[in-house]
Amino acid sequence: MHESYRKWYSHHLGRDIELLVFGNWGYPVLMFPTSMGRFYEYKDFGMIETARWFVETGKVKLYCVDSIDRDSWYGKHLHPGTRIWNHVLYDRFIHHELVPGIQRECNVQKIGVAGASFGGYQALNFAFRHPEQVGHLFTMGAAFDIRSFLNGYYDDNVYFNNPPDYLPNAQNNEFYHMNIVLGSSEYDFCKPSTQHISGILNRKGIRHRLDIKPWGVHDWPVWKQQFPEYLSMI
Repeated sequence: MHESYRKWYSHHLGRDIELLVFGNWGYPVLMFPTSMGRFYEYKDFGMIETARWFVETGKVKLYCVDSIDRDSWYGKHLHPGTRIWNHVLYDRFIHHELVPGIQRECNVQKIGVAGASFGGYQALNFAFRHPEQVGHLFTMGAAFDIRSFLNGYYDDNVYFNNPPDYLPNAQNNEFYHMNIVLGSSEYDFCKPSTQHISGILNRKGIRHRLDIKPWGVHDWPVWKQQFPEYLSMI
């Protein structure tokens, strides 16, 4: 399985962002790491190995991007307003810099986004903020209400990055052309949050699959089963 390391200087963030890319060609899937996770996390925990067949046969090309969680959601040393603003800059990096580069490299109009745990929040939030860039969305064991990270602080940036708040009022025809899978498991403490988002999508008539595995907790064995299953839906 071909693997390449890349370093991308982001003008929005004013820093280098590291990535691991798996595969030479195929439909691109951008993977967001779990809480404070690094770009090599999905490789280290064996998630990439579960997708070996899809990568080696040229079905998909996986882009594992670094997070800046320590300076945004988990940056307790910073004022909450600064934390959410840093996430806004990260979103701009993904939206204006990284994804257009992936689109050009793979010659596609839309990409896939995926993530486990907090990476699932990142993937879903990006997909519904920028549905013109996303054709496939896969979340695994994710929670989506981020207000608890901000010590009661609330502004427009929080609203527009908190899916339970903005999704009920959001309107975009591209929502209805996305292949969406919301994954969880029976004993995952994030299951209610996933079900809540599914309910919002149902009320809006947005087609998706709610996949609750009848076993397992909030952990890698469940996500490693789900990931190749979801890739097969591309």
